[in-house]
Amino acid sequence: MEPISGRQLKDRDKSKIVVGYNHIFGNIWDKKLRIGSNIEIKGKKFEIVGVLKRQGNPSDDNVVWMEKGTFRELFNTGNDEGILVAKTDTGFNPDKVSADIEKALRKERNEKIGQETFSVQSFSQLLKTFTDIFSVVQAVFVGIASISLVVGGIGIMNTMYTSVLERTREIGIMKAVGAKNKDIFLIFLIESGLLGLVGGAIGIFLGVGIGKGVEYIATMQLGTPYLKAIFGIPLILGALVFSFIVGAASGVLPAMQAAKLKPADALRYE
Repeated sequence: MEPISGRQLKDRDKSKIVVGYNHIFGNIWDKKLRIGSNIEIKGKKFEIVGVLKRQGNPSDDNVVWMEKGTFRELFNTGNDEGILVAKTDTGFNPDKVSADIEKALRKERNEKIGQETFSVQSFSQLLKTFTDIFSVVQAVFVGIASISLVVGGIGIMNTMYTSVLERTREIGIMKAVGAKNKDIFLIFLIESGLLGLVGGAIGIFLGVGIGKGVEYIATMQLGTPYLKAIFGIPLILGALVFSFIVGAASGVLPAMQAAKLKPADALRYE
């Protein structure tokens, strides 16, 4: 929450405000605002003394900050507080401190467990909430990817069965000149693996393109560099190896069928 222009508020700033990024650089106001401009809030004029850095979150970028006492007078909120932020000293467990605060507030307000009119949340709890949501999203994508793998594997298998039929005479000739069953099996197995490898390479190319496209759009629209698509070398190599394995696995049955063909029957095939 650092200003990119002007300064932060001070305790004595009764008629001054700090505004979010969109107030100066966005389209909130018809008239262009700048440091020193005035905004009228509930009949009182406030001078803009600072503009905050772009956060990427509309609620933060549209915010107006004013001195707390002035806010209470304008909106008649009394001593109510919306949010209290506590920072633990070194050596204290934030989760334990959070639990102690919750227990103390419950006792002070004479409220039972599960009937609290307040909530206490530590950073680790916020992180867990995010992780749970992300896990659900990840599970959905894994499910979609699994279905795609099955469909792709069936496609490779059908392609290899067709290849075996089209090359039956070639198989017969290879066996007639001394090729063994394992040689024929390996030829078709490697071929199906290469089909999977090519498909994986195309998928990686599209994935990198889409990922970087989303990163670019997010950076342009949100104005924040925090959303990045990372494609490490181990990830790409692992995806290629996995694609080859899936392709080879899909071609096992067609390769076995090719290996079992008898030379005489294969040579007579038209």
